[in-house]
Amino acid sequence: MKIEKIYIGGWFQRTMLQLTEVYDFLREGSTKLNLDKKKLEKLRKDLNIGNINYGSNGLEYVEFTTSLKITVKIFEDGLIVLNNDEVGETTLFSDIDEVTDYYENKLSPAISYLFSLGAPVPKELANIETVYPYFVVLDNATKDQMNELLSRTDKQKYFEFDTKDYDVVRGDKYYFINNKSKNIDEIELYIQEQIFMREFKGQLHRYLNLHRIIWEKIDNVKERKNVKGSEIITFRGKLEGYQKTINLIESRINQMDTYLSTREKITRNSDGVNEFLGTFGYRYETLKNTLSYIKQLWSMTKNYVNSAMKLFDNLSSDITSKSISNLTIVTSMGVGASLLDLFTESAPTFSSFGFLYFFILALIGYIVNKIMSKISEKRKYEISDIEYDKNIK
Repeated sequence: MKIEKIYIGGWFQRTMLQLTEVYDFLREGSTKLNLDKKKLEKLRKDLNIGNINYGSNGLEYVEFTTSLKITVKIFEDGLIVLNNDEVGETTLFSDIDEVTDYYENKLSPAISYLFSLGAPVPKELANIETVYPYFVVLDNATKDQMNELLSRTDKQKYFEFDTKDYDVVRGDKYYFINNKSKNIDEIELYIQEQIFMREFKGQLHRYLNLHRIIWEKIDNVKERKNVKGSEIITFRGKLEGYQKTINLIESRINQMDTYLSTREKITRNSDGVNEFLGTFGYRYETLKNTLSYIKQLWSMTKNYVNSAMKLFDNLSSDITSKSISNLTIVTSMGVGASLLDLFTESAPTFSSFGFLYFFILALIGYIVNKIMSKISEKRKYEISDIEYDKNIK
């Protein structure tokens, strides 16, 4: 048995326009964006780039080698696949660590900085690095040898299957693939689809969990029976933050349809991978259904935060009305004092007593206004909303 290659990768939505920007950065360390040139040069230098190639195989891609014997392929849809073909059986795990370190600490920071302008990635999705699964391509390996390797990595075997070109034994984080036909292109396409599907599913799962988290945060605001006037602005600010996150994530989710359809079409046109799809092709349909479900879920979440903001807007209007009433009271006091001066003979004259009289009147108005404001801040406003049984899912 011989270990031929190891692969890792990841995926986040990109387009061919961004692939062109990546190509320019890799070739020259340049960009048309307003980024720090010295930082770009350092990030490019850290990549240890060798040869660079721009190609197309269903999707356009940029491929480059490194002095660390690592090859990187970046596709226009955002899929990134790294491999190392100088691997030994005794150094397998250290070789995997080396490729993982390159991905996390060199390539990922460079790509992240290159795309740091424009619509932000929600903080809930930022800094999430998922570089597994690890794919180990073997030559002339028996099932016993593959299972023995699996026992050294993952304790549980998820599945195994055979095709005319390759055999696969899969655990949780590790895939061991025996190359029977010496056709590495078909195996690489299979690996690319596995990385894409796993990342696609992983993102949908994160969006599901974020929906739960944000929904609970909105609930914590709306489910209070009443709030103080001084808290309303704070709570509305929180809701605005949730609304911004929801809008950003909704945009990301709405982009995912196209990527899935394109990947499925390319895969189904490949004879080698089609044999695999005969067993697992239903996953494309499952991912489509899950994506549709997540879209509807985020639409509900968006409506929920909008209704919460409307609720607090109404409370803000109530406070404004109360403030106007307070000013009316203070103004009425001033008018009353003026009428008192007009109809009595004891009206103050232009004297030191007159100034004192005016000062006392102004002070009383100021104090009354402050008291009214404090009452408005401390006053509790009832939050009226429909209550739902949260045990029904």
